[in-house]
Amino acid sequence: MPQGPFQTVSLGNANSSALDLTAATVVKATHGFVATVSVIATSSTAGAIYDATSTSGDSAVSQIAVIPATVGTYVINFPAKNGIVVAPGAGQTVAISYN
Repeated sequence: MPQGPFQTVSLGNANSSALDLTAATVVKATHGFVATVSVIATSSTAGAIYDATSTSGDSAVSQIAVIPATVGTYVINFPAKNGIVVAPGAGQTVAISYN
């Protein structure tokens, strides 16, 4: 397996999760890997996942994924160099698996 922050992670080996997220949350403050996001409750507003260490100042520059406004589980399969911030859309409830 490659060394450093951008190791390949099998989706079945994501060893951490954050559940019941309804507001912007730092789920990991160091480099990591986003495996999946599950939309549990939906709204008309999509959310986002950012490569960041803070919930403030997130922008398109640090965005790594859109959280769809539709219930379901979505494969993200993307590294995050700085940290992982999940910002559900207004009214959304999401869960994320990551390393």
